Amino acid sequence: MERIKCLIIGSGPAGYTAAIYAARADLKPVVYTGMEPGGQLTTTTEVDNFPGYPKGVDGPSMMVELQQQAERFGTEVRIGHVTEVNLSKEEGGIHTVVVDSTTTIEAETIIISTGASAKYLGIPSEQRLRGGGVSACAVCDGFFYKGQEVAIVGAGDTAAEEATYLANICTKVTMLVRRDEMRASKAMQHRVNNTENIEVLYNTEVDEVLGEQVVEGLRMVNNTTQEKTEIPITGLFIAIGHKPNTDIFKGHLDMDDAGYLITKGKSTKTNLPGVFASGDVQDKEYRQAVTAAGTGCMAALDAERYLGALGAH
Repeated sequence: MERIKCLIIGSGPAGYTAAIYAARADLKPVVYTGMEPGGQLTTTTEVDNFPGYPKGVDGPSMMVELQQQAERFGTEVRIGHVTEVNLSKEEGGIHTVVVDSTTTIEAETIIISTGASAKYLGIPSEQRLRGGGVSACAVCDGFFYKGQEVAIVGAGDTAAEEATYLANICTKVTMLVRRDEMRASKAMQHRVNNTENIEVLYNTEVDEVLGEQVVEGLRMVNNTTQEKTEIPITGLFIAIGHKPNTDIFKGHLDMDDAGYLITKGKSTKTNLPGVFASGDVQDKEYRQAVTAAGTGCMAALDAERYLGALGAH
């Protein structure tokens, strides 16, 4: 059976940054890309807020460059999806994982960078226009709609925060709330209600996103009266939450109610020795490429120190 010193699960900014550091530390990392090679950034067109790209970069190109950088130092990148794990509770224990339900691999350390997936409404017009004006990250993509009219779907703190963020750069923000009240904290609700260019529509859902290649408008339906109305917009932001990709770790690793992995203090250590978590899989606060990359670096350093301490015994 193949044994790997450092196995990295996931290939977003966290996974590839972990790989760069692990490879330079001679841990000979192997990265399994998962279902979405390159992670969430591959669904983002322009990335303008990652340091070192003064002209901006498109998400897929940036992930290709990160992969090449990891490979330059000897990382092995494999297409494959980890479907099962058996994690050791012992210090210095060997963890086993199953890839694509067929191949079993042993690993001395594991860095989990499986990320989180934005929840979408799931209607065909929304899925068709992802990257053409439909986005799940206002902080990432709001800038492109400067001086334009946009809409946002959601009723929690994140939606309220993103609505006020968009209101600073867009002429008008229409907020669609499915129920007759918002779930957001009172402070966030006040902030939304006190922002002049945000209009909140309660009991309102998306009926259809209008436009062929790019978003040109939105048809909405009032779920109490069934009345339909249309508004012209160029951007639609979905803020109904994220789901961390942690299902295979349930019962093995400590996670919060939403399924995010819990790490100890300022480290990337999970509750099991030799298992580390980096990126959006353990971060529901910031969820940015640059913070994911930072924790990827931390995870590789934590793994290196863990192996170093074992070797010293």
